[in-house]
Amino acid sequence: METTTLLTFAAAALALAVTPGPDMLMVLTRSVAQGRLAGLVATLGISLGCYVHAAIAGLSLSGVLILAPYAFEAIRWIGAAYLLWLGWQALRGSGGLQLGDQAAPRIALWAVLRQGFLCNVLNPKVALFFLALFPQFMEPNPDTALAQAIVLASVLNVAGSLVLVPVALLAGRFGDWLRHRPGFLKWQNRLLGLVFAGFALRLAFDARK
Repeated sequence: METTTLLTFAAAALALAVTPGPDMLMVLTRSVAQGRLAGLVATLGISLGCYVHAAIAGLSLSGVLILAPYAFEAIRWIGAAYLLWLGWQALRGSGGLQLGDQAAPRIALWAVLRQGFLCNVLNPKVALFFLALFPQFMEPNPDTALAQAIVLASVLNVAGSLVLVPVALLAGRFGDWLRHRPGFLKWQNRLLGLVFAGFALRLAFDARK
């Protein structure tokens, strides 16, 4: 994969990571409930879940390319349309990350890991997101589709960890800060909407070259 492609994806992944969502909420609640270590373990579980989605996306795209290479372009366009819809939803949303006043109950660390992993793996929206996002940055080669997906997932996890690890370490204060700043959440939603729209425009630009 080209360095420029990876750097572009890394920048986009970081923009996605700083947008509050279910993963950040889980890390926050685990850290507030039972300390920093639990938040870090939840982060690890979420990261492992991302590799499952990446493997599924890579194998699916590899199979599509073997059976009908032209179908890859169809998936790219469908994915771009889905990302554009997500962008529109984000732009018109109210920034609804809900932080309750009561901390979640304490559970064993292995259960925290499992919770983070399953929360990510069993979320069909995450699977659709991977299938929509990854083709925008992958070369249409069935022999390397899985490897490319794993590389992109690693970049995504690094970007996510750069955000979620500090959140785990500063959970209580960060949660309070977010709770009292709904305007920040709205601004983050707008940023996320623009990022999704940018993916769709990137695809249109590449298709014309």
